[in-house]
Amino acid sequence: MSKLDLQPLAGANFGRHVRVTGATTDAEVIEALEAEADTLLSAFYDGHGFMLLTGLDSMARDPSQLVRLSRLFGPEVEDYTKTGMILDRVHKEVPEILVISNAAPMNQKPPARPEPALTADGKLPVQFPHRRGWHTDQSYRRPPPDISLFYCVHPAPIDQAQTLYADGISAYEALSDAMKARIDGMEALHVQPGTGRAELAVKAGETPKPLGPLQQPQRQPIVRVHPVTGQKALYLCESGQLDWIEGPIVGLEKGVDGDGARLVYELMSHFTSAPYAYVQEWRAGDLVIYDNRCTIHSATWFDGDATDRVMWRTTVRGNPGPEYADETPSWLPAA
Repeated sequence: MSKLDLQPLAGANFGRHVRVTGATTDAEVIEALEAEADTLLSAFYDGHGFMLLTGLDSMARDPSQLVRLSRLFGPEVEDYTKTGMILDRVHKEVPEILVISNAAPMNQKPPARPEPALTADGKLPVQFPHRRGWHTDQSYRRPPPDISLFYCVHPAPIDQAQTLYADGISAYEALSDAMKARIDGMEALHVQPGTGRAELAVKAGETPKPLGPLQQPQRQPIVRVHPVTGQKALYLCESGQLDWIEGPIVGLEKGVDGDGARLVYELMSHFTSAPYAYVQEWRAGDLVIYDNRCTIHSATWFDGDATDRVMWRTTVRGNPGPEYADETPSWLPAA
């Protein structure tokens, strides 16, 4: 009989590592998770919305398994063909799967290496601003998504293409009372990447692109109350997914040199510091499940000329919290 084995996640102060003892196939693993869904979800939220499963090798041959597992975490698994995603990046047979890869036809370039490539003690840079790219999925939409499942089909070589994660609940709890009082109720202005409104684009003097009606910047709370646990968490991105022209912080001085920018730097350097961060070294068959409402993540460099990396992602929606109640999705045309 299959049984869940829930352990702390090695190398992190948050998260759970889930194993299913007695299961011999991925289908049996998923059946066991479905049978103990309440235990699984309780462990997920107790771990501040982060979970790792390993050894799910056959999922790469049966992508429907990933969608089936995703449905344990919420009522709606996003169909990417209906939400404005680039169709070349959507799985050809399973529209709920986004394919993230440097291989054709996705052709997504690896992130740039940070400068310098290593920290002073020779380690992988994690903390902002040395490490750039920290974000939570689709924060430029309202309502934003709940949970993402990220599966490794074909990894890059070890020590490349890691994904970094940070725990917004613990990071918020560690703030001073004065900072908590300052930011509770504040909002940041999030915007779709690639529109010329990112910090580095503004600093480089790029002309911002005209925004369509479904690309308008969206206000999001800097502190979110989790709708399941009631815990408060930091909810913030950095350079690429905030509007550094009209923002980044609503009500504070605008622009890359303003008070809003200084607050983003202060919060993000804290949020991504060592006590709250985890480095995922990918192997084929690994699956990470992360809660966008209380975690952020960042990708790292790999040698895309030498290897093809293939990852699959699903996105679960349906419980963003009462502040988004009855909102028309910002990415859909008005009826």
